[in-house]
Amino acid sequence: MTRTRKIAAALLATSAALLAIPPTASATPNPTPHTTLFRESFDRLPLGPVTAGRGWTADTADGSLTVEPSTAGHGRELRLHTEGNGRAFLALSDLAPPGNSFWARLRLRVDDFPTAPDWAHWTLAEASGSDVPTLVRPLGGQYVPTSQANFWGVGSDLGPTGDWTAWKTSAPATAATWQCVEFHLDASDNRVTVYLDGEEQPELTVSTKEHGGTADDFVFPRFDTLKLGWQLYQSDPTPSSYDVRMDDVALSTERVGGCAS
Repeated sequence: MTRTRKIAAALLATSAALLAIPPTASATPNPTPHTTLFRESFDRLPLGPVTAGRGWTADTADGSLTVEPSTAGHGRELRLHTEGNGRAFLALSDLAPPGNSFWARLRLRVDDFPTAPDWAHWTLAEASGSDVPTLVRPLGGQYVPTSQANFWGVGSDLGPTGDWTAWKTSAPATAATWQCVEFHLDASDNRVTVYLDGEEQPELTVSTKEHGGTADDFVFPRFDTLKLGWQLYQSDPTPSSYDVRMDDVALSTERVGGCAS
């Protein structure tokens, strides 16, 4: 065999050997992309009263949902109106978040919070499942008469930990102001984490052992429904009616973001 043929044969043998080597364990796999579970900007809905949108329906009692021009000057937003202790929610059903965990982001403006009766309790988000009666309320709060102010608080009801709202005076609820609100429901520790305008509010975090109820464990249901809107539970409140404006709603398996100033 000539020298040229020997070199060619050696190169072919080397190439075959390299092709036969399997990928090493240290190879980095492609990252798993996040999954968008829901998104709604209300811009594609007609102006006026609305009872349903793409992937959601209205849940009301003495309340209504209306699509209106954005108060920011472009696009559209949703106005939720209630009378007395009524409710008005955008309801997402048939949810099946991977790992029973998800992130939510929405922009909110509450025109007025209650100033009566004492300890008036309100909810802006409620997650539930059909397997157990537990209601998880990642966004809500209460009027505290000793401070004459409303404060944000995570809460729950109808579960083993009872009816509670873990409001904190370090998290005041401000009326007539747009806020970008996020929350994360993490089933690994039944943990609820809240963010306001991009900043985590650690004092509002609750989990399996650390919450505002009884000594029992706080455990998530198997989530299949999320309601976003407004409900006040006490009768004859002051003021007697409530308006909440909502925009840019998104649910995902990863943090959506977009709230940082």
